[in-house]
Amino acid sequence: MIGRIVGTWWEGALRADLHFAIDRQASITGSVRPSGTALGPNREGGAVARDNRGGPSLEETLETKVDRRDFLKKAGMTVAAGGLLTTIGACGSGESEATTTQGTSGPATTAGATTDTAQEAVEVVMTQGGPEIEWEMGTSWPLSLDTIYGGAVDFAQRVSDMTGGRFTITPRAAGELVPGLEVLQNVQQKAIPAGHTASYYYVGLSPATAFNTALPFGFTYRQQNAWMYEGGGLQLMQDFYADRFGVINFPAGNTGVQMGGWFNKEINSTADLQGLRMRIPGLGGKVMERLGVTVQVLPGGEIFQALQTGAIDATEWVGPYDDTTMGFHDVSTYYYYPGWWEPGPELDVFIPLDEWNQLPEEYQAIVEAAAYSANATMMARYDAKNPAALQTVLQSGIELRPFPEDVMQASQDAAFELFDETAAENDDFNTIFGHWSAFRDGITQWHGLAETAMVSWTGRN
Repeated sequence: MIGRIVGTWWEGALRADLHFAIDRQASITGSVRPSGTALGPNREGGAVARDNRGGPSLEETLETKVDRRDFLKKAGMTVAAGGLLTTIGACGSGESEATTTQGTSGPATTAGATTDTAQEAVEVVMTQGGPEIEWEMGTSWPLSLDTIYGGAVDFAQRVSDMTGGRFTITPRAAGELVPGLEVLQNVQQKAIPAGHTASYYYVGLSPATAFNTALPFGFTYRQQNAWMYEGGGLQLMQDFYADRFGVINFPAGNTGVQMGGWFNKEINSTADLQGLRMRIPGLGGKVMERLGVTVQVLPGGEIFQALQTGAIDATEWVGPYDDTTMGFHDVSTYYYYPGWWEPGPELDVFIPLDEWNQLPEEYQAIVEAAAYSANATMMARYDAKNPAALQTVLQSGIELRPFPEDVMQASQDAAFELFDETAAENDDFNTIFGHWSAFRDGITQWHGLAETAMVSWTGRN
């Protein structure tokens, strides 16, 4: 039964979202979406995507990335931390003799027998004599969400563990330190030393903030990670946030492809969207406005009451686990999919650059590694919890519905019209969008072959 639930979840959400992501693709060897991109020569005489509005190509951006510490070292550092908790404890008490560790792919070793990379990781984790620092971190999440708010807790716990308790970060629920939808502004103003939030809440400050979280019909979790960590996206976004807000950001969570939301009105065509009152933030909300929806942006803690009292007709949130935790299935009739506006929404940790630059280099590396680990852990947690929660939804009598074909097509067309218009008006968005589009063209073609075919098969069998 659980196997069928998993199939239903992926078939209904991921497959549908990937299908519409491969828009306007005439064939698997053709252009995915020619909007705003052309092909330019590379050194080998092949072709690379280039933005004809002046944005850098993917290859150009990768070539001009600022030299940074090897990220693999930081990823390995997280693994080292998991196996060296006793060593960290000894470090914190002043002991310097390394203990033996048992890896998952080899025999137990001593610190002197590790590889160079592992040794570097251990040296970073075993920070000797680092300063004692205490931060409070504002978040956009209610305490009830052990997944999203739990991602902030995971990040903070890893920082503490890897510094032997010398660097502690205390997450606070939305509204405790700062309003849930004003985390970035408060980090920018240095009112708080750190924040954990979804950057698309701040498209009113700059539309380019959406790239950190998700663009409608954009990247899935894997694709977002590929763009961020290996495709040059993280460097682009960090440069943008440094210049525009004076902060630095690190991916620190992802929910995976989301559901389309809870509705108390049936959606049979685009005509049913006219006048619909829906809670939906970010660029997804701007797309919905173009389709006639009356958009509202509410923090998580206010959604249930608004839906229950009829103040709104519909809301998007996350997926089965978080949504049932919020109780939306008790006050709704229909549950639609997929959440085309958030195919792989990333959450980030934001830190004022002044605070960041004052941290020892070892602490900076630990923060990066902790964020990386929290990013992976949150996605795994959602994938483990959503199937059983979907069963709860199905047993509650909720009608599970796909968005009609004309709604999906109209939404996609409106989304890319919005992107092109925004790129023409905003230099930051234009620069990042050219890079994002080039990466999207390649990875959607690849995932359209392997990923979609595999998910479609397992969902049917």
